Amino acid sequence: MGKLQAPIAGWDRCNDLFEEANILLELAHEEDDADTETEASEVIQRLREQLAKFELECMLSGEHDHSNAMLAINAGAGGTEAQDWTDMLLRMFLRWCEQQNFTTDILDLQPGDEAGVKSVTVMVKGQNVYGFLRSEMGIHRLVRISPFDTSGRRHTSFASVFVFPELDDDIEVEINDKDLRVDTYRASGAGGQHINKTSSAIRLTHLPTGIVVQCQNQRSQHRNKETAMKMLKSRIYEHEQALQKEQHDEISGEKKEIGWGSQIRSYVMHPYRMVKDHRTGEETGNVEAVMDGALDPFIKAYLLWQGTTN
Repeated sequence: MGKLQAPIAGWDRCNDLFEEANILLELAHEEDDADTETEASEVIQRLREQLAKFELECMLSGEHDHSNAMLAINAGAGGTEAQDWTDMLLRMFLRWCEQQNFTTDILDLQPGDEAGVKSVTVMVKGQNVYGFLRSEMGIHRLVRISPFDTSGRRHTSFASVFVFPELDDDIEVEINDKDLRVDTYRASGAGGQHINKTSSAIRLTHLPTGIVVQCQNQRSQHRNKETAMKMLKSRIYEHEQALQKEQHDEISGEKKEIGWGSQIRSYVMHPYRMVKDHRTGEETGNVEAVMDGALDPFIKAYLLWQGTTN
C-alpha cells in the first residue's frame, strides 16, 4: 500500500489545483476582476507543472524505481579536459537534485590532476530517485573550445555515468570475506585536518567480479567501511541482475569504452550549441539550462522511449 500512497497524493494535489483554478476563473468572470484572472493563470501554471511531474512518476514501473540511488561519474578519454567535464556533470546533477528537493551526500571524490574530478560517487535520496536517474546511465560526450588549450582548439571529452539503487534491507547479498580485499588510505577531499591526517578512507575490491568501491566522506573508518559495504552490495546485486536478465546494454554502461561511438548524449558548445540524446532524439539548443539541471525533458523522453522498446 505504501507505494500507492505517492501517486494518490500526486493526483490529489493536481485535483486540488484544478478546483482552485476553476473557482478563481468563475470569480474573475463574475466580477470582471483582472487580478483574480492573473491569480487563476498562476494556479493553472502550477497545475501544468504538477501534471508534468505526476506524468513522469506514473511512467516508473521498475522493481527499484522508488529507491534512493548512488550516482557514480568517471572521467574518460580526454585527460584534464575529461576531468573538468566530470566536474561539470557533477554540478549539473547536483543542481537537478536540488530542484527536485532530493538530498545528496558525496561519498567519495577523487580530484583531477590539474583541474576537475577524476571520479565521484554521490548518494541521492528522495522519492523515485533511481527511476529518474537510471535514464542518465551511459557515456556523456562534450564538444567545446578548450579553456586549457592556449591555441583555442576544439576538444572532445567523455565521462561515464553509472547509477545503481540503494537496496532495501530485506534484500540479502552474501559477500565472503575471502572474496574481499580491504584497503585503507588517507582521504584526498575536503574534510578538515583530522580526516586528512588519518587513514580513514576505505576501498573495497570484490575479487570475483572486479567491482571496486570506495568511501571517504566520514572521519570514522568504521562508518566509511559500513557505507562502502552498502555500495558494494548494490553493485554486486546489479551485476547479478544483469547476468540473469541479459540486459547488459541497459545496466552495464560503465563497462563500455568511455570514448567515441558509445555515447548516449552529446553536449555541443562549439561550433554550434545543442544537447542531444542519441537514444531518444530529444534535443535542445539551451545548453546553459541543461547544465543548470534542466534534465526533466530528457528523462521524460527516455521513459517514453523505454516504454516503446520493452
